[in-house]
Amino acid sequence: MTNTSLLLVARILLGLLFVVAGFGKLGNVEGFGAFMATGGIPAVLAWPVVLFEILGGLALIIGLQTRIVALALAAFCVVSGLLYHFDPADQMQMTQLLKNLGLAGGYLALWITGAGAWSLDAKLGRDNAAYA
Repeated sequence: MTNTSLLLVARILLGLLFVVAGFGKLGNVEGFGAFMATGGIPAVLAWPVVLFEILGGLALIIGLQTRIVALALAAFCVVSGLLYHFDPADQMQMTQLLKNLGLAGGYLALWITGAGAWSLDAKLGRDNAAYA
């Protein structure tokens, strides 16, 4: 596989995570809002978070505004990981925190590299990263 095709695969895999998570929350947005409140985030922000997950994931998959979206998703992973998974007494929660931090690393890599040649960013001339 070429670097171009691997960047596309990376974008799809990293974006799919958020698309699936966002759509999964649509069945019980109120319950998700109540969960958000346990971390100190107002429940009223549940809908914006769900939309952010779905639209951010889709934008990443198609390669639209990839650097900005990737940076936002990286920040989301770090903040949500710290707010909802940092519990040194619970190994499972710490594993979830590390998963979030690992994902943030993947999003930061996309922030650095850009979307690649097979993206809307490239087609629109919005990303001047070197495509290998």
